[in-house]
Amino acid sequence: MFRIAIAALLGAASLTACAQQKAPATGNATAAAPATEGPVEKRVRDALKELDPNFKPEYIGAAPFPGFREVIVSGQVLYVTDDGRYLMQSQPYDIEKRAMATSPGLLTHRRTLLASLPHADRIVFAPPNAKYTISVFTDIECGYCRKLHQDIAELNRNGIAVEYLAFPRMGLGSKDYTDMISVWCAADRKAALTAAKGGQAVPSATCTNPVAMQYNLGQQLGVNGTPAIFAADGSQLGGYLPPGQIKAALERIGAAATVTASP
Repeated sequence: MFRIAIAALLGAASLTACAQQKAPATGNATAAAPATEGPVEKRVRDALKELDPNFKPEYIGAAPFPGFREVIVSGQVLYVTDDGRYLMQSQPYDIEKRAMATSPGLLTHRRTLLASLPHADRIVFAPPNAKYTISVFTDIECGYCRKLHQDIAELNRNGIAVEYLAFPRMGLGSKDYTDMISVWCAADRKAALTAAKGGQAVPSATCTNPVAMQYNLGQQLGVNGTPAIFAADGSQLGGYLPPGQIKAALERIGAAATVTASP
């Protein structure tokens, strides 16, 4: 019931990403509340349970603006008032920072989750001495994912390494999912991914692979469409963006971090 309500609330996908087609896996969504949870977080959690007694969010923390908690639920970033009465599904835009408003707590949560995915399990397109690295949840049939992949050479020329993670948006068990397993099991994964994004048939292959693990972790991060681009600090840059915009966003994040670190 709750997933249906969330789908109705959040059905509008980003105009620059291919929307996820299936209901999210439940796995980690039923994790117990953290031992350090405060009274406001508990009130928000209890209020959300009223929508579905079995529902439990993956993350609750202070929002980047007063009066709200930031919540990840079923792969969505939501905002709930501290009294647990109102829910808002639109992520606010920070005019001063010229980026989506995100709290330090959510950035830390995302960095921790991303760091848990082994580098060897990613498909990496990197220039020598990369200045920036982006983690991109992708699938092989999404038009915007293919468009981003066409920009790989330019991204690399701009000093940006692209580390791909699997997110078969049609869901686990779909043809998209099995094709992505074949890509990740190919002898040359980079060539296989490029061919698949070019519309070529994917030769069937199986092996021990990270596709399901990466997909499920993407859900915990709040991924609900592809491509989903994350900077090294945990900021989600958006869906598809041209290389110049990605570089500008990474430069802003780097400049902000330098200012924060200054005495």
